[in-house]
Amino acid sequence: MGARKTKDKKKSSAGQLRIVAGIWRSRLLQIADVPGLRPTPERIRETLFNWLAPKIHGAKCLDLCAGTGALGLEALSRGAGEVVFVERSAVAFETLKSNIALLGGPNAEVLNVDARRYLNGPSTRAFDIVFLDPPFAADLYDELCRLLVEQRWLADDARIYIEMDKDQPELSLPPGWQVLKNKTAGKVRYMLAATDV
Repeated sequence: MGARKTKDKKKSSAGQLRIVAGIWRSRLLQIADVPGLRPTPERIRETLFNWLAPKIHGAKCLDLCAGTGALGLEALSRGAGEVVFVERSAVAFETLKSNIALLGGPNAEVLNVDARRYLNGPSTRAFDIVFLDPPFAADLYDELCRLLVEQRWLADDARIYIEMDKDQPELSLPPGWQVLKNKTAGKVRYMLAATDV
C-alpha cells in the first residue's frame, strides 16, 4: 500500500482533473471553483469505462449535470462519437468549454441549462450512454430517470451510469431497466443500468 502511494504521482491534484486513458491520456484540465463540485474519482472512472468498453466506440453520450465533464471527456478520449454536456452552473459551463477548446475536442456540445429543463425539451437524438451524476444532495435521480424514458432520450439497449452517495436510499429505476453492475468505493455508490436487456 505504501509503495503505491509514492509510485502514483499522476493523480489529479486539487483544482485539476486528469484524463485516465485514450487519446488525451494524462492530460490535466482545470476544475471550476464551484462549491460541492467534485469529479468522479479516477479509480471509479477506470472501472466504469472497463464496463463500457464494448459500447463506447462511436457512442452518442449525454453527460447530465456534467460539472467538471470528467465522464464525458473520458468518453471522448476513449472513442465516443459525440458527447452532449448539460451543466447549469455558468462558472462550470465556462470552464468546461475552455477545457474542450484546449483539447481540441470535436463532437462535443456544451449547454448551460438545468438537466430537468433540457430533458423536458424535445428529444433531438437517442443516446447510447447517459452519465447521471447530479449533486448528491439534490435528490434528482428519480425525476431524471423518468424524463429520460418519457421524453424518449434513450437508444435501444442504452446504458445509464448512476453515481450517488452510498448512504442514499435505493433508487426506483424505471420499468424495463436492469442493473448490470453495482459497486461502492469509499462514500460513493455507482452502478450501470441497461434498457431492453
